[in-house]
Amino acid sequence: FSCGWATACFRFREPHSDLAYALEADKGGTRAILMAVQAHIIKYLLFVRNTEHTHLERLRRTGRREQGQALAAALADTLWAAGEARRAIVCLLTTAAHLVPSGDYRADSFTERIQLFEFSEKAAAQEFIFDHINCFKDEGSHGVILFVYSLLFSRTLER
Repeated sequence: FSCGWATACFRFREPHSDLAYALEADKGGTRAILMAVQAHIIKYLLFVRNTEHTHLERLRRTGRREQGQALAAALADTLWAAGEARRAIVCLLTTAAHLVPSGDYRADSFTERIQLFEFSEKAAAQEFIFDHINCFKDEGSHGVILFVYSLLFSRTLER
């Protein structure tokens, strides 16, 4: 992965601001992924989350916790769809390597540390993602790459 991919994560704008619902997207290859997730975030904030505010106020009155909930819902929705509404795989990084380089595989100190978590219910996947939301949104978390790996494993390599 390039440096841009390695540093990309799901980073929101300032909570309780006019753009509190928006992800920050740098130029480059990760922008398309961020914008696809952004659509699911807006859908969640406008139509799923219960609040007494009008539609526009729902977006602007988004706090840090609601940002995390919206991101978890968006990621879970996408992974669940990739798994044909039967499963979702969430990839997280661990400190220990789970793969020993061999053959044509060249170690990158990232891929070999990925651990897979499989869910047969979307709600369980969403809760797990929310519990580990910092793995996707903190600086240095490789959040976008983890999400791409999760998509690949949820969809399966055969498909």
